[in-house]
Amino acid sequence: MINKKEFLLDTIIKAYIEHLEPIGSGQLKSMYDISYSPATIRGYFKKLCDEGYLAQEHASSGRTPTTDALKEYWQNRLSTKLGVIDYNRLNILAREVGVTIFLKEQQNQEFLRVLNIENLYLLLEFSTFSLTVKFNSALFKFLNDMVGLDALNVLDVARQVGANELYSELDKYIFNKDFEIINIKDFLNLCVGYDLDERYINIFLNGNIMDKLQNGLYFTDEYGLGSMLPHEYMGAVHDITIDKKRYKMLLVGQLSKDYEYFYKGIMV
Repeated sequence: MINKKEFLLDTIIKAYIEHLEPIGSGQLKSMYDISYSPATIRGYFKKLCDEGYLAQEHASSGRTPTTDALKEYWQNRLSTKLGVIDYNRLNILAREVGVTIFLKEQQNQEFLRVLNIENLYLLLEFSTFSLTVKFNSALFKFLNDMVGLDALNVLDVARQVGANELYSELDKYIFNKDFEIINIKDFLNLCVGYDLDERYINIFLNGNIMDKLQNGLYFTDEYGLGSMLPHEYMGAVHDITIDKKRYKMLLVGQLSKDYEYFYKGIMV
């Protein structure tokens, strides 16, 4: 059996994202040909207001979804697994929808072997580069167990176990200098409009933020990326492929943007 309250909440959020204005009960009914009476809809609207999912500016106005409602809505609908992306569509839709995209290319690198250099250094050899870190017997054994893995997997494990020197050195090689920002105008408007901390701005603009992010959605009630964003914004991080090259993609935009339309449009 359909849950009327959840159905009406989802429906008013869809209407709000499409029109970006308060939605009344009669308006919602006519927009989606809903069978419930306006009085029934208003009753559920009141419950949703009481629960913190809808807001009403004054008694005679329509309702708007709260930031908490929008967060929950996108958490239930957006996947972090994207796959192959159309670069031209990404450029077009980022500007059309009004989101900023940060792209950084990732190199495919297999971890080939680790050599002990006279108990002073460890030499790590990958497909197209090598690096050295200070010798540590436990680290040497640890690295031998990871031979054959992709460099990104080694980087992630190094982060998890606190192998800081290894993480720092490997991080420099994995991400090359191919960094791009699509639709920077909207991000700069965010920076000015919300007086974003200059330190945060530089982390975004120089691409450093890309090196530390894991796939997922980020909201302002979280540490890391989420703590840098205004309350009405969200971030989304994905590993993607463009023209057979691997990229880390960071999306930053307002919660009220139509992300279903955006993601559907950029997929190949």
